[in-house]
Amino acid sequence: MAEIATRTMRFGSLQIRYDDRVLEPRPWTTAQSAWAAELIEQAPAGDVLELCTGAGHIGLLAIAGSDRRLVAVDASPTAAEHAADNAVAAGLAGQVEVRLGQLDEVLDADERFAVAIADPPWVPRAETGRFPQDPLLAIDGGDDGLDVARLCLEVISHHLVPGGAAVLQLGTLEQASALGDRVAEGGVLRTGEVREHEGGVLVRLDRMA
Repeated sequence: MAEIATRTMRFGSLQIRYDDRVLEPRPWTTAQSAWAAELIEQAPAGDVLELCTGAGHIGLLAIAGSDRRLVAVDASPTAAEHAADNAVAAGLAGQVEVRLGQLDEVLDADERFAVAIADPPWVPRAETGRFPQDPLLAIDGGDDGLDVARLCLEVISHHLVPGGAAVLQLGTLEQASALGDRVAEGGVLRTGEVREHEGGVLVRLDRMA
């Protein structure tokens, strides 16, 4: 078997290790970490939940400098391993629990979180061939790119405390609008500010009281 090369990149104040079996961290997503960090400062007491953590970079940078505990979830064993290793390297291992499994299966029904972060795959399935360097599991969002994002919404709706907030990453404003309709139908979350960046879109979600 060929040896798998591990690479390291700077992500905000952190050094993040990863390899080709996980999605390479996108530098622009430090914006998601920064927004989540702002929400953490204002949020009710409680832990932080990260869905689709990948190498762990977004969630780790979000809690760096705070005393919040992070529960990071991913379905990829390789991603979970990198996330745990990166927590150790960042000096945050005592604040981080990495859970391997499906998003809707690894949380206890009564667990609640003050802030949630989600970076689901959002590339429409027919377009994944444009990104041959990226692991399919990390980018395939189903026919409209929103399959996993919708699951993230369900998990966040159930596990976010009243007054809590989430930052969700998507690919386009059109996806944000479509998911906003789903949020309105649910009646639990409210769509807040939407921020467009060169590499994607960030959506704030607020849990209503």
